[in-house]
Amino acid sequence: MNASVPYGRRWEHFEHMADMGVRGIGPSREAAFEEAALAMCATITDLALVQPKILVEVDCAANEDEFLLVDWLNALIGEMSARRLIFSKFAVSISDGHLHGRAWGETADPARHHPAVEVKGATLTELKVTKTSDGIWTAQCVVDV
Repeated sequence: MNASVPYGRRWEHFEHMADMGVRGIGPSREAAFEEAALAMCATITDLALVQPKILVEVDCAANEDEFLLVDWLNALIGEMSARRLIFSKFAVSISDGHLHGRAWGETADPARHHPAVEVKGATLTELKVTKTSDGIWTAQCVVDV
């Protein structure tokens, strides 16, 4: 779990056999999606090693929040793979089943970033997007590593 984030926001990992569960928690659905993206990138490297120099924008659409989360994470994985990037900062807006996301990062440098794993895809396993009665959102799934 990361401790240096604004109150009410955090990400965490959870064990899932050979893969990794990623969970984002926040005061809004958007914050939870941003934190889930941080959790995913933190499976690859220490986020403190990644400078937010390059901006990439992605758009996704889905009728259900759960599928929107998987589409968001898979769009980021596609951008990281195609452009050889690693991200460390995210901003998400969601309206009427459409997500617009911004991701900041830099070119992956194995000597400096020391990647632990390659994330191959976000899956439907353990997929949930929920809001508690006190207004805290959680967005989670398992990523294939």
